[in-house]
Amino acid sequence: MAPEESAEAAPLLRSFERRFLAARALRSFPWQSLEEKLRDSSGSELLLDILQKTVKHPLCVKHPPSMKYAWSFLSELIRKPSGNSVTLSESTAIISHGTTGLVTWNAALYLAEWAMENPAGFAHRTVLELGSGAGLTGLAICKMCRPRAYVFSDCHSHVLEQLQGNVLLNGLSLEPNVTADAESPRVTVARVDWDVVTAPQLAAFQPDIVIAADVLYCPETVLSLVGVLQKLSACQKDQRAPDAYVAFTIRNPETCQLFTTELGRAGIPWEEVPRHDQKLFPYEEHSEMAILKLML
Repeated sequence: MAPEESAEAAPLLRSFERRFLAARALRSFPWQSLEEKLRDSSGSELLLDILQKTVKHPLCVKHPPSMKYAWSFLSELIRKPSGNSVTLSESTAIISHGTTGLVTWNAALYLAEWAMENPAGFAHRTVLELGSGAGLTGLAICKMCRPRAYVFSDCHSHVLEQLQGNVLLNGLSLEPNVTADAESPRVTVARVDWDVVTAPQLAAFQPDIVIAADVLYCPETVLSLVGVLQKLSACQKDQRAPDAYVAFTIRNPETCQLFTTELGRAGIPWEEVPRHDQKLFPYEEHSEMAILKLML
């Protein structure tokens, strides 16, 4: 944020800081002033500054507020770049309609958090998300990181239906002829079955970056994921393959080991992304999560 913008935003930041540290009711926060400021400034930088003054404040890191309060605050904050109300439709059951994709899992929160701390990696780029589920990660990136285009994908009909609803509820358009602007990316919800999709079909999305969260839950899925990553390695754009990041919760070490072993067999180098210094979302404290960067 430019120095003059920082000076103008200082009173607003102080107001958010004081109210958050005092756990004031969310309706007392200066949301309208924030929306006005976002229309005249660098939105992602201002929102990151607010995060530093609230959920990432040293006092909150040492003495975290309740998960419910932090989640409610972040849900309100993340909807502000578009000025539209947000409702994330989810199932209350872990498995519903034969799929786990109707709920938000911890690694999706973890990946969204990492993206929000690294918006430059997504700005003005086309993002393809594999196994989007309820869509929280993608919605966070669309709101906070200014991608040029975003492709939500999954293979289950109920998940795709819910994804389309969540995209529209966030004020994003699914019209194919809508041109992306500085505020809203071009958004697509696509059916992608990892076992049958072809390399040309993946290349048609023209991805600059590929992401996936919490998709390593059984050996069969691991093998299918590595297969689709191999196909993506052939998706050359400007003489290079897309960057890829896979976030996961380490529930079963053997499954994670299988993933890295299969990546090696496929000739896909990888490295672990350094952990965040501080967390933004209220996922379970005991969860062990990681993000791998894949060199396709």
